[in-house]
Amino acid sequence: MNPKITTGILTIVLLIVANIFMTVAWYGHLRLKDYDWFAALPLVVVILMSWFIALFEYFLQVPANRIGFTGNGGPFSLLELKVIQEVITLTVFVVFSMIAFKTKLAWNHIACFLCLIMAVFFAFKK
Repeated sequence: MNPKITTGILTIVLLIVANIFMTVAWYGHLRLKDYDWFAALPLVVVILMSWFIALFEYFLQVPANRIGFTGNGGPFSLLELKVIQEVITLTVFVVFSMIAFKTKLAWNHIACFLCLIMAVFFAFKK
């Protein structure tokens, strides 16, 4: 397999897993507040727990950007990395919110995704 393709896939996989950690760190506490033991925790403890979870996001996010960046031999420009990151972030968040919070998608959410797909198209257009 082409090394650029392998590096690109590795970059995207690392970004997806990193975003799962970050989404849980940022929004997981909103779901856990429904449990008495968690609701009783002081805010500073919740913040420290979120930081601990987010630390794993950084262990994956930084290498993903370093591996994927063209300046380091990767297949993606800085702008392409950012657009990929934003699409992954929103996708992971939507899946998380649908599972953890039973959020339903509306027409405007689908329109938002179509706009993101267009953003990816234009970001990668040479």
